[in-house]
Order: sequence, then structure tokens, then C-alpha cells
Amino acid sequence: MFEFTLEATDGHARAGRFTTPHGTLETPVFAPVGTQATVKAASPRVLREVGATLILANTYHLYLRPGDELIRDMGGLHAFMAWDRPILTDSGGFQVFSLASNRRIDSDGVDFVSHIDGSKHRFTPEKSIRIQENLGADIIMCFDECPTPNDRTAVEAALERTHAWAVRCRAAHTRDDQALFGIVQGGIYPDLRAQSAAFLRALDFPGYAIGGLAVGETKAEMYATLEQTTPLLPADKPRYLMGVGSPEDLVHGVARGVDIFDCVLPTRVARNGAALTRQGRINIRNLKYARDPDPIEPGCTCYACTTFSRAYIRHLIKAEEILAHNLLTLHNIHLLQTLMREMRAAILAGTFGAYAAAFLATYRPVGNPPPHPLPADLTTG
Repeated sequence: MFEFTLEATDGHARAGRFTTPHGTLETPVFAPVGTQATVKAASPRVLREVGATLILANTYHLYLRPGDELIRDMGGLHAFMAWDRPILTDSGGFQVFSLASNRRIDSDGVDFVSHIDGSKHRFTPEKSIRIQENLGADIIMCFDECPTPNDRTAVEAALERTHAWAVRCRAAHTRDDQALFGIVQGGIYPDLRAQSAAFLRALDFPGYAIGGLAVGETKAEMYATLEQTTPLLPADKPRYLMGVGSPEDLVHGVARGVDIFDCVLPTRVARNGAALTRQGRINIRNLKYARDPDPIEPGCTCYACTTFSRAYIRHLIKAEEILAHNLLTLHNIHLLQTLMREMRAAILAGTFGAYAAAFLATYRPVGNPPPHPLPADLTTG
């Protein structure tokens, strides 16, 4: 039912196909985040039109509201949100530690208080799996602990729990139409990442996620950790980098062997009036766009860019019209989907190194930091 086929490599960059019950994912692939069983400001029809093939939904949020049993009784997430393509759910672990209050963690699980209404709850590995089985996503995650990445004492304690919980998740998982991924933790410490990868490989999961990055470490630390970690994972299984989705991070992640990504970035910045472009992020709120007749990004083929001007979209933002969020979200997701398709094509053609170098040469990340080098396997050939 689940099969990953590696079609081509270029350095560490990989192009593959991951077969699921709701369709085959062509990798590398980016998943827009539908926290509440919806991608904010984007309907399923729009997501299909811009080429999205995978959506992430959130276990913690959907457990609290409307409830995983209700979703199960409505036919599961695919029926509930009218999305007939693959869905991935996280374990709820990150949200328990980042959103919920009054947390108390022990070797068995976590007690926490809902950020919505103050009600008390407990997550264990078994409960996380049960919730995800009720939700019915194609790809589900082991329950893990995501600590501060550069606090070694905390990372070591979290790693021990994460490994023990992975064993329990593996035992609790009953649905063969869901692929359960293990999550490699270990902060920014190469030896702990190696320890985690070895432990989880022995459990023979159908795929492996890399967690605990993009949570406070520097970009250089994230890229170095990826470069050290991905070679330790099975070449014949998909690799998923959790919570990463800026254009430059997608390119650097693919260059380091990642197959699957997700992030709230394209929808979150859209709600703040920002657009992602091939040159970097621009703020359409700025006065300089008030009379600008150009599209968000010249040459972009999305509906927003082929139909409307920056001036019009800025007017919508200033007038607080919902259409502004719709159009910026559409454009941002379209750009990331296009970027993933281009990287896949370049890997298949054996030109990914040149593609990545050319993209990064003209892209300016937020804050305009010094550029980070690509891995040596792409620059020394």
C-alpha cells in the first residue's frame, strides 16, 4: 500500500515517488498546513489548482475541536474536509509543548491544559496514535518531545522519552492504510542525532521525520544538522523535515536529501500582507506599491498575478478585505509548489546543483544575511 521509489539523485538531492492510499506523491514535495482541517484562506479547489498534492492537519487542534471521534464518524479527514489527495498529521507533541499551558511531563506522557478553554487533558503515545487513526490521514507521526535544540541536558532527556515513546507508538499502531513515521530528534548535536537515527532505523518505520529544527537554532546550525543527519537515514524511505518552508530553506533542504516539507509560512505571511517571490519576501502594504501596476511577481502564472496589480492588492489589504488574504495565499502556495516541481525536474535532469546555485544567487532572505553555501557534493562536481 505504501511504496517509496527513488527515481534519481543529484548529490544528496533526491527525486522519488511515494505511493499512498490517496495518490502518489512526487518528491520533493511541500505540504501547506491545514491546522484546523483547512488551509487558511484557500479552498481545496484552489489548492488543487496551484498543484498541492499533500496537506498537513494538526492532531492537537483537531482533538480539542471538533474532536477526533466526530471526524471519524464523519468519514475521516478526507471526507470531512473534502480533500481526496494525501494528508499528513503530526502527533500533537509540538503543540502540547509550545501552545498548551501547565504541562507536566513524565515517562508515560504529558498532562496539559487546553489553550482554548482551560480544560485538562493527557496525551500518551497510545492516545496520540488513537487520535491519528480516528482522523485517518495517510501519513501519521510518532508522539515525541521537541526540546530547545541547544540545551544538551534537555535534549538528552527528551531523546530518551522520544525513543521509548516511538516503541510504544509502533506497538499501538493498528491501521495498515496509514504510514507511521518515526521522528529523529537530538537538537543540534551530531552524536545525539546519530544515536536517534540508529535507534529509529532499528524499528523499521516506513518513513522518517527530522524534528526539532527551525525552533530557535541558527540557519547554519539547521543546515549543518541536516547535512549530518540525512545520510544516516535509509535511502529507500522518505525523509520529512518538519515545519520548514521558506524558499531558501526548501532549496537547502532538498540539497541535503529531504523529500517532504511542511510549513505555515506561505499562509501566515499572506495574512500580514506579504508575498513570497523568487527574489525574496515583499510587503505589499508598503506605500511604494500604491500605484504599482505590476503583478505581485512578473512572470508568475498564478491567478493573482495574471489578473491583479500590486496596487489593487494593496488597496484590498488597506481596506481589510478578505480577498487580499485569498490572493496572497494563492500566490505564495503557487510559488512554493512551482519551486518544488522545478527542483524535482532539475534532479531528474542532473542539473540540480546549477539550479540551486542560480536560485540562491538572486534570492534575498529576510534580513539579507550572508548566503549559506550548498553542500560540497553539489559544488565540486
